[in-house]
Amino acid sequence: MKALFIGGTGNISTSVVALAQQKGWDITLLNRGTKALPAGMHHLAVDIHDEEAAAKALSGTYFDVVAQFIGFMPEDVERDIRLFKGRTKQYIYISSASAYQKPATDYLITESTPLHNPYWEYSRNKIASEEVLMSAYRTADFPITIVRPSHTYDGTKPPVCVHGAGGSWQVLKRIIDEKPVIIPGDGTTLWTMTHSKDFAKGFVGLMGNPHAIGHAFHITTDEGMTWNQIYETIADALGKPLNALHVPSDYLACHGGNYDYRGELLGDKAYTVVFDNSKIKRFVPDFVCTISMAS
Repeated sequence: MKALFIGGTGNISTSVVALAQQKGWDITLLNRGTKALPAGMHHLAVDIHDEEAAAKALSGTYFDVVAQFIGFMPEDVERDIRLFKGRTKQYIYISSASAYQKPATDYLITESTPLHNPYWEYSRNKIASEEVLMSAYRTADFPITIVRPSHTYDGTKPPVCVHGAGGSWQVLKRIIDEKPVIIPGDGTTLWTMTHSKDFAKGFVGLMGNPHAIGHAFHITTDEGMTWNQIYETIADALGKPLNALHVPSDYLACHGGNYDYRGELLGDKAYTVVFDNSKIKRFVPDFVCTISMAS
């Protein structure tokens, strides 16, 4: 079975690529080649946003699965439909669980939860991209599967809630230096952290799965932790006390400067998220998350 990964070197896709290869998939990565590539990969060095160059590089190819990891705008998927219609059995689009309704009207999120996010343009673009793909499936039989990750980590980027322009590592530096660390709200809202290796189990299980065509799935762990617990876990791992500074999310959203706290918080992390994973477990019976953030 042959699969094409558009991107394939990010914190989510790297684990997916590794597991797919382990399961016997013949993998080709399509990207600009600016990052080191895993061993044993075929590579098409092209910028997918250059449609003419991408079409030339893809000439004569056919893939059982095409997975789009770097599509953020509706025009990205419109281009992919043109490039891959008739050239794949399954097109998997990586959307985002942040597309789910904000503020939430129910604590338990299912794939049927409405997609509506007035706070974050990133999420609205993902919603619009999903709508383009669902229309292509319904009207032109384009074989889509939509995957909505939530907060997925792999050890290369600290799984914190908010940070400044210096990036998420600066939060760990502040904990090490025993400086105050901002936690939005009172820190008691529940959040879901999924390790990329666990996410990969669900994703690879959907690859080549004919029952997944036309469906959307979120792939997350069942473990929920409060932001206070998450930061305490990080501080414990660093062997330092946590000096938590709780600040209202609304205040941060209005005083973020050049950083979009409004989207990141009011459009995502300020709300309790608990996911019903029964759908992915039905379609991929061996999907079980085994990595706890606290472990």
